[in-house]
Amino acid sequence: MGDEGVKNEAIEIMGLFQLLPRLVVFDLDYTLWPFYCECRSKREMPFLYPHAKGIVLALKDKGVDVAIASRSPTPDIANTFLEKLGIKSFFVAQEIFSSWNHKTDHFCKINQKTGIPYNEMLFFDDEDRNTIAVSKMGVTSILVGDGLTLGDFRKGLSDFSTNRSKLNRNKQRWQNFSKKSNSSAGD
Repeated sequence: MGDEGVKNEAIEIMGLFQLLPRLVVFDLDYTLWPFYCECRSKREMPFLYPHAKGIVLALKDKGVDVAIASRSPTPDIANTFLEKLGIKSFFVAQEIFSSWNHKTDHFCKINQKTGIPYNEMLFFDDEDRNTIAVSKMGVTSILVGDGLTLGDFRKGLSDFSTNRSKLNRNKQRWQNFSKKSNSSAGD
């Protein structure tokens, strides 16, 4: 299935969910592309996993912003590859720098740049230490196996929808509790 076919299927998947994330963040190495960019040369022509570009295109088509959070020690190579692939301009934030903090620094910078709350973000990464750390910030995080697939995308949207529903229910409970507390205080 080519990029257009994947894009159409991803749009269909998005149609199954009433609530979409405002921002979807992707790791690069072994999530969007099948290699570590620090093990490559800028002269090489990079390539993406088969579903990656179609999913990014579908998100853009539906007005969902996309960003990158990568701990690559070679941001120059990563940026060159994004340009060669013709997708660099798709991303509203590109946080590509080496870090020991499991991408929490990356997400702080993405949040500062976009103003989008963590609980309105969805994140895909191939390392569980990153997904665990970022989940603690409130970001719905999905561990991918062998690169981003439509199955991962569907799971991500499903988990995001579930997390947002729980958050909304808890918010409603708190508002109801606050109303009761305030009314009994006046008695």
